[in-house]
Amino acid sequence: MEILVASAIGVITMTGIYLVLRLRAFPMVLGMSLLTYAVNLFIFASGRLSIDMPPILSPDGAAYVDPLPQALVLTSIVISFGMTAVMVMMALGAFLETGHDRIDMTGPQEDEQ
Repeated sequence: MEILVASAIGVITMTGIYLVLRLRAFPMVLGMSLLTYAVNLFIFASGRLSIDMPPILSPDGAAYVDPLPQALVLTSIVISFGMTAVMVMMALGAFLETGHDRIDMTGPQEDEQ
């Protein structure tokens, strides 16, 4: 089970990095979303992968799953949703201003006189 989850996190991370490096607006938004999903899975898996265990302590002292990673993932989901909305609006504004969705990494150009 752990090997499968670790492999899935690695594949999602590789795909996200590949899409971010494409230097186009829409693939960059998808790549950042995939990277946040990979981080969420990593945080969730750090709280031990277990089945049929309560997320809180029970009176009989049975084993439990740590609820902190679950709370961190819920917070991360909200933050990543807001970040994705901001990135989409910035990409849309850049597309409407320039007419294409390529990301220019050269910086501001100085006029030669």
